[in-house]
Amino acid sequence: MNITHFVIIPSITQRISTRFRLTLLISILALLPMASFAQEAEQDTVAAAPAWPEDSLGRRTPRGTVTGFFSAVADQDYTKAAFYLNLISPIDTIQDGAATAKALQRLLDQNSRFLPRSWISNEPDGRLDDDLPPNLERVGSATLDSLRIDLILEKTEGAEGGPIWLFSAETVRKIPVAAIGTEATVIEKTLPNFLEDNNLGGVPVGHWIGMLVIAIISYLAAWGLTAALAWLIHYIWRKTREEPTYGVIRAFSLPIRLYLTAVILVMLSQRFGISIVLRQRLSEFTIIVALVAVLLLLWRLVDAIANFSRRRLTHRNNMAGISIVLFLRRAAKVALLVIGTIAILDTLGFDVTTGLAALGIGGIALALGAQKTVENFVGSVTLITDQPVRVGDFCTVGNTSGTVEQIGMRSTRIRTSERTIVTIPNGDFSSQKIENFAFRDRFLFAPALRLRYDTSPEQIQAVLSALRQILASHDKVDKGSARVRLTEIGTDSLKVEIFTYILTSDFNEQLEIKESLLLRMMEAVNTQGKGFALPAQQLLVTENGNGKADHRKDVSDTSPEV
Repeated sequence: MNITHFVIIPSITQRISTRFRLTLLISILALLPMASFAQEAEQDTVAAAPAWPEDSLGRRTPRGTVTGFFSAVADQDYTKAAFYLNLISPIDTIQDGAATAKALQRLLDQNSRFLPRSWISNEPDGRLDDDLPPNLERVGSATLDSLRIDLILEKTEGAEGGPIWLFSAETVRKIPVAAIGTEATVIEKTLPNFLEDNNLGGVPVGHWIGMLVIAIISYLAAWGLTAALAWLIHYIWRKTREEPTYGVIRAFSLPIRLYLTAVILVMLSQRFGISIVLRQRLSEFTIIVALVAVLLLLWRLVDAIANFSRRRLTHRNNMAGISIVLFLRRAAKVALLVIGTIAILDTLGFDVTTGLAALGIGGIALALGAQKTVENFVGSVTLITDQPVRVGDFCTVGNTSGTVEQIGMRSTRIRTSERTIVTIPNGDFSSQKIENFAFRDRFLFAPALRLRYDTSPEQIQAVLSALRQILASHDKVDKGSARVRLTEIGTDSLKVEIFTYILTSDFNEQLEIKESLLLRMMEAVNTQGKGFALPAQQLLVTENGNGKADHRKDVSDTSPEV
């Protein structure tokens, strides 16, 4: 299949990219001082105002020339249509021009591919990015006896000044006036005379009926092709026999079917010789169908990717990831709706430049007014990508400690030990110091024991030895880090520090091990030494010079006697 047959496809990607660049440019301009921008825009408008009068035939732009020519042809006013041609010689008569215009219509009816009206430039200078000289504009092509004829418009200067766009002299020269019209098209051979002789909107009634029949045939052909392709994939790739792969193929079948319908409709209408006037009128509808098919395909592709990602994240129990996937799916669908609406309005001929400008400025205003929302969204993305915490983790964020219950797009909810819910905006959450206890691989065990002062050095040695033995004999104690040392002779006790790690990540298990170790250490201190130092208060009674008792408390004595 020749790529030139796809008249509904050309430069869709380029046009979308152009719209994107235009939106970006408008957004950047919106950041400039508004007064200065308005003043410069006013000056540009004044400078760009045309100094020439309007052309009565609307030939100031390429689109106006094409529209005027087809309107004249539809009215069978070939004398008027001749004024849209750049005749080869000044001595050509009006009758010659009318004959040439009629021959051009027949050439376009028989086998031609013409750009839709909305894709033809509506600017006096035409398109400047089509790799053609500035005074030329390509609007389509036709085929005659295997010879391709490019349909070119050229810019000339009118009698009162200003540009006048006409079908170029080179294009007119290639139209064999004598040979055109001798061979009937397929639709003309098929239709009875009364359907050819009666017109509706400047087009024979039979051509309207033929276009409807071709549309039905195109849909049936597209349905058969997609069904055959789905069956072939189902037969070759056995994995598609299971959900959800088979569901994905079924989801994509409708947009592909619509797109193929539009392509086949354009091809058959060209081959059967449907009137160029009718094809040009319906070309925008065909493009809209193709655009809807592409947007529907992207829409369902977004759903398929989102569902696949959600299943994977559900299997991994990553609820936060599911939230970000759902949000991105909604954002992608909104973007598709906006892009689709702009593309359809542009295809229908509406000027979307103002709308794009408003969209760019409105987007900036929305971003400035929703800074906190954007900050929270960025924070949620940070939480998802870096994963400092996950749902179910026990953590401390700032002054809040608890279990993470939900990581949303705006905030994170934490269940505290008091069974209350604390909601922290993700922007604040991601910027604070986060301590996650769920990633702890072992627990620190570092009690400090205080022995009585009357414990002898021999008894201290026995206590230290017993404590070391307790740590060495337990299978859940890290032997490499275990140490027991007498570290301080304090004012009220002898301090013994113990340092090691309990080899478990389960909180309840470490509590059980810690309890067992402390009980055994208490027993070792009481049996091998004098016991633990107990803080006590001592009341000292002294007599002052007046013979009265002076009471004073001293809390530094740890002796059990008072």
